[in-house]
Amino acid sequence: MPPAKKRTRSYDHAKIRAAVLAQLRHVQDAARGLTPEQLALPTRLGEWTVRELVAHIGMAVTAIGRSLGLPEPPKQDAVLLDWPFATSASSSAIDEFTKKLVKEHPDLDAYLAGITRGLEEQLDTHPGTRLLQTNAGALPLADYLVTRTVELVVHTDDLTAAVPGLEVPYDRQALAACTRLLADALAAKAPGGSTEVRIPPYAVVQCVEGPRHTRGTPPNVVETDPLTWIRLATGRLEWRDALDKAKVSASGERADLGGLLPLMS
Repeated sequence: MPPAKKRTRSYDHAKIRAAVLAQLRHVQDAARGLTPEQLALPTRLGEWTVRELVAHIGMAVTAIGRSLGLPEPPKQDAVLLDWPFATSASSSAIDEFTKKLVKEHPDLDAYLAGITRGLEEQLDTHPGTRLLQTNAGALPLADYLVTRTVELVVHTDDLTAAVPGLEVPYDRQALAACTRLLADALAAKAPGGSTEVRIPPYAVVQCVEGPRHTRGTPPNVVETDPLTWIRLATGRLEWRDALDKAKVSASGERADLGGLLPLMS
């Protein structure tokens, strides 16, 4: 008997909008207090300093405006789950654009404040159904906004890791959406029902080919917290290191996700 077809997860556009704006403000508040010495600190993103990381966070949000400035695609030709697998193709162009932004916007607080105002205006003007041309294909604005929670949460974690003592808050809805999208991406990459991946309190997905679990305790279970999952999915943390540090529990012969991660890099 073939496995049941998984339902596509839906997101509340109003809640995602609020989450993106809230997380962007958290980043702005944190960046406002950074000293020149802190802005010059290295990050875990290659040659980028903290200043370049903050500029890139703003750039990730202004991608919405850049897409809105293009002609609307005639039809949707991608789905939300295409996006996580389409992010690495333009990495060199992103690096070049980010370094350009650093030169053009020495005042990061003013830069982020302008981005916040611009995003609010764009979301007030355009419905969630408006199609955007993105790196993954033509997507509705509402779907693309969900991807911005991933950009914001992942890079908020990068920022916190780069600056000793800095604790940037996470908006709960942004963290939840980011966790769920990356969990669903794992299920799309390794479809099946033999392994249950639990990321409380936000997500549970079934994945990996093999005997399908129907009731009782699953024979293959992986469990971790949201930030550890996000770091694994984006290559910030290696699977083996997460196991060694007891950041992940994995039981069962099909519970080794090391060969499936990262999902984004």
